[in-house]
Amino acid sequence: MVLSDETRAAGGQVSRAAPSALGPGGDHGGPDTAAGEALRARLAASPVETRLGERVWSVVARAALTEPAADPCPEPPPTGFRMEEEAGFGARSPARFRVDTAGQGGVRSVFAAAIVLCPGATERVVPFPGWTLPGVIGLAAATVLLKSQRLLPGRRVVVAGAGPLVPAVAATIVKAGGTVAAVADLGGRSDWLRTLPRLAAMPRLLGRGAGWVVRIAGARVPVLFRHAIRSAEGRGELEAVTIAPIDANGTWRREAGDWPGRRIAADALAVGHGLAPATEIGRLLRVRHRFSRAEGGWRPVTDDWGRTSLSRCYVAGDGAGVFGAAAAVQSGRLAGGAAAVDAGRIDPGAVAARARRLRRTRNRAARFGAAMSRLAALRPAMVESIPAGTVVCRCEDVIRQRIEDAIAQGAVEVNQLKHFTRCGMGPCQGRTCGEVVAELLAARIADDPDEGRRAAGQWTGRAPLRPITMDDLAGRFDYDDIPIPPPAPL
Repeated sequence: MVLSDETRAAGGQVSRAAPSALGPGGDHGGPDTAAGEALRARLAASPVETRLGERVWSVVARAALTEPAADPCPEPPPTGFRMEEEAGFGARSPARFRVDTAGQGGVRSVFAAAIVLCPGATERVVPFPGWTLPGVIGLAAATVLLKSQRLLPGRRVVVAGAGPLVPAVAATIVKAGGTVAAVADLGGRSDWLRTLPRLAAMPRLLGRGAGWVVRIAGARVPVLFRHAIRSAEGRGELEAVTIAPIDANGTWRREAGDWPGRRIAADALAVGHGLAPATEIGRLLRVRHRFSRAEGGWRPVTDDWGRTSLSRCYVAGDGAGVFGAAAAVQSGRLAGGAAAVDAGRIDPGAVAARARRLRRTRNRAARFGAAMSRLAALRPAMVESIPAGTVVCRCEDVIRQRIEDAIAQGAVEVNQLKHFTRCGMGPCQGRTCGEVVAELLAARIADDPDEGRRAAGQWTGRAPLRPITMDDLAGRFDYDDIPIPPPAPL
């Protein structure tokens, strides 16, 4: 069994480890860090081969190489040519997948009979004027700075967005000795109160959230409910943030015929509008997906164990729907059990009782996570309010007006829009702009936002899944290492 993780210490985002060079303590990680250390100790004592600090840049499914293509090439491959053998799959090998990674050890490939995907989630930020200024970062990025590097995002920070990361980041900054100039929450007090019955399913997490609120209140941080970032301003770097009120749908509220707003001096803005499942590997493998706004957006279709539509491919964690860290742990155990049962390593009857307990625990945690996910669900009205000249795709510097022009020219699906505008062709491959671009298109092709998103579809998965240098791919060689065929006869 092999574990590949692009971080240098296992733990994901929630249980992220601080670099060893920083020494023990003071990482502001709280109970998450302690839980992570316990899990890392169990991993180290297990027979699992860990490949940490290796970035997965491609995954190949053998089935995709052996099944006939929908549109055959006009010229058939040469006689005796076997695509699976060219991809490294031996004729008698039981391997179904090839996972390609790049790290300090160079490029490596792992051949596996089964694969469990744990890609996590991608943070969503709805663009606003000035969001590309230095000093503006995501809530998730602020969490990484605080947990892993023990760094404050800035001297005077505005924290804004939707969902539980807003109070979590604000409280952690205060705990670390930083200054939070203001908290702007898209939700209202009533939105939070409506979630209390579901939050009660996880009293430990509810208590932690209450602690965040107490710490923020104790520091006398202004908390503005139903407010959003109107703009970020600065000459070369962030200097101030303008916050304005919104209604429950995310539409700007007018007062006395004008746009109200509060300008707050700040050198850092931590902002995030929820999470979306990271589906790039699943899309590359062509597993079936469905759209669910309440679960973060597009997510793979799975059974109750985490099995996908592709045989021996499983998904666990927020990559299978954004339900939070507590539910992710249980879904991982279920997916691992399913892989062991399908491989014939465990008798199905032997794990049935344990699986029922895991599902009960997961479902209880998922109710809590679903309530948080709904608070942070993408609001179509916010996307509609993006000014025409605002950059939406940061990698390719594409503004909203260019996207609207492409839709007017006939783009009715996200891959068409990608061809027309280059949105999603940059290093992030649409992880930053994809949700917003799809939402803009959905609003133009259907009256119902969810139906529009289903019609707009998903961007086709492509390798490399993450940026990788040619040096990593090519390795070290000189011209004597290049095989040169003999010249063709005259």
